[in-house]
Amino acid sequence: MSGPLATKMKSTCQIVDEEWPEAWYMVEDEKVSNQKCENRLTPNKAVNTKEMKELGLNYWKMDAENYSYPVKSIPWNPEDATDPRLQALRDDRGYSYADVLTIHPDYLPGFETHVKNFFTEHIHDAEEIRYILGGSGFFDVRDPLDRWIRIHVKKGDLMTLPEGIYHRFTCDETDYIHAMRMFIGVPCWTPINRFTTDTESHQSRQQYVCKYCMPLLEQLGADKRALGGDEEKE
Repeated sequence: MSGPLATKMKSTCQIVDEEWPEAWYMVEDEKVSNQKCENRLTPNKAVNTKEMKELGLNYWKMDAENYSYPVKSIPWNPEDATDPRLQALRDDRGYSYADVLTIHPDYLPGFETHVKNFFTEHIHDAEEIRYILGGSGFFDVRDPLDRWIRIHVKKGDLMTLPEGIYHRFTCDETDYIHAMRMFIGVPCWTPINRFTTDTESHQSRQQYVCKYCMPLLEQLGADKRALGGDEEKE
């Protein structure tokens, strides 16, 4: 890797804002006929880096071109990483467990069933970390107003979702994604599904609401009150 991005990545854990994935607001669930399509609003309503950060997302652009990983390895020892940037991120954030999966009909028995299950809305009681080694797919996350934001992750994207955020995942129409999952300590991949569990009362969800949703909702309320005051003056 060469050029300006490589220069910025010499600071191994530096976040490169302009490299964040494209994101947009989705149509309502009842209008989604194919979860693997982009499902954008018309006209498109883009979501910028600042807005994604305000939801608690983190992102790093990684070098997935010059380092190789197995098609599948459960587990995969993160101490085996040879990429200096991945090594630094692992050590800086304390990732002690990893596995590598390839989501594709040739490598994942019951592919369609698994992809359907991934699309079930849920939370986790820990941060979710995904490094996209190849292919592409969509992470959907809820904003504080319960609207879906779709994030198109591709090769070289490493994104973390905070504990307690409502989210789901799907392949895109390529039906291929090669990804690494990482975890701090003992992994627990069991999702806490919304609507079948009282997720709003779950500690992880309540912590997320307090840390990320309430500040944004309060700001929206303040903006609305200020707008109302300006209208009254007119």
